[in-house]
Amino acid sequence: MTIISVPPSAPQRSLPARFALLPQGTGLHRIDGAWWPRTRHLAAELPPLLDALASRWGRITRVTVDASMWNAGPHRLVLGRRVIHISRSAGMGHRHTVCLLSLGTGRCDLLVIPPDTPAERAGRLMADASRTGGGGGRGLGTHTTAG
Repeated sequence: MTIISVPPSAPQRSLPARFALLPQGTGLHRIDGAWWPRTRHLAAELPPLLDALASRWGRITRVTVDASMWNAGPHRLVLGRRVIHISRSAGMGHRHTVCLLSLGTGRCDLLVIPPDTPAERAGRLMADASRTGGGGGRGLGTHTTAG
C-alpha cells in the first residue's frame, strides 16, 4: 500500500491531500483508492487533491459527488487557467465516493472517508481501498456521521 501525502503547489493551500491509491498497472477497479478530506467544503478540499493526482491522472476537468456528503458550494472551480466542473447529485450511486474525470486519461473513483472519521479507522479504510483485492471500503456504509 502506498499512502501519498503531497504538499500543495499553491502557497494559499497549507495542508496536503490525504489519499491512497491502488498501485498502477493492476487493471480496472470499481474503486481506485481512498481520500480523507479534512472538511466538507469541497472547494477547499479539491485543489490539493487534484494537484496531488495530476502526475497520475492528468488534467482532471470534471468532478461528481453526492450532494449529501458535502456542504453547498460552487458548480465550477477555477484553478489557474483551468475550470473544474462540479456535479452534485442526490444518490449518485454511493454517498461515499467521488468520481474524477480527466480527458485522455479516464476516470478515477475514490472512496471518500468522512472528515470526522477517527484516524485509526480512516487509516484502515484507506489501506483497504488501496490494496489490490481489498474491500474497496467495505464497511464504510455502517459509519454514520452528522450532516
